[in-house]
Amino acid sequence: MVTADTIRTAIGVIGNGTALVLFLSPVPTFYRIWKKRAVEQYSAIPYVATLLNCMMWVLYGLPAVHPHSMLVITINGTGMAIQLTYVALFLLYSADAARRKVLLLLAAEVAFVGAVAAMVLTLAHSHGKRSMIVGVLCVLFGTGMYAAPLAVMKMVIQTKSVEYMPLFLSLASLVNGICWTAYALIKFDLYITIPNGLGVLFAVAQLVLYAIYYKSTQQIIEARKRKAGQVAMTEVVVDAAARPGGPNAAAANTGGWRIKQRPPSFSLLPEGMEWIDRCLRILR
Repeated sequence: MVTADTIRTAIGVIGNGTALVLFLSPVPTFYRIWKKRAVEQYSAIPYVATLLNCMMWVLYGLPAVHPHSMLVITINGTGMAIQLTYVALFLLYSADAARRKVLLLLAAEVAFVGAVAAMVLTLAHSHGKRSMIVGVLCVLFGTGMYAAPLAVMKMVIQTKSVEYMPLFLSLASLVNGICWTAYALIKFDLYITIPNGLGVLFAVAQLVLYAIYYKSTQQIIEARKRKAGQVAMTEVVVDAAARPGGPNAAAANTGGWRIKQRPPSFSLLPEGMEWIDRCLRILR
């Protein structure tokens, strides 16, 4: 007979897999950052928040704090390594001001987790008390991890574009939240239930925004491509050196001539081609 513990363990293993997918889902984003050598409008906040969340859950899963939580330790330890890689890439390609901000956040996170670990292990003398203290903090920071994309959601609403809110990340958040909520409900763990239940709600909200603004995003991208395909001529400078007996001999007395015009920008449509043809006729 299959026991509740067996089912919970199985769901926990699935949760490890979905959480790993969630942690790896920003890989296309950071490949784009690495390829362009610039972070563009991407924010480091979701990754810094996720790093703090992983550190707190590793602390929660320690045998000295909450025994029999190996699945919590394995996935969050892996998540720490992955998030550190993302943050390192962000630091490498971000501007000085953004880099300083992220470094300060990292230092504050490490100091905070170290202080909590020291206080809990020395001042709380039972697993129940340690689990409660660290668990409450995990609820707060776990909620913060799932809520971190709210800043991106605000930008989506303002710009009417989901270009910088990857769909894969939102889908991974939804699946991960569902798995860990089920894991926590089978053998009730309040501290795991709350942040992951909220994570499901936030992920659904992101998907709703994606559905609303997908069409306008495509229109914005197409307009940008059309604009990039236009050739803007802002200055035409023609230098002709005078050559005795040559076609420019009339300019020999002045040593040459220069025509400098600043026509407005135009696209290479028939009207633009006519304008170029007129310029060439004048030069002849």
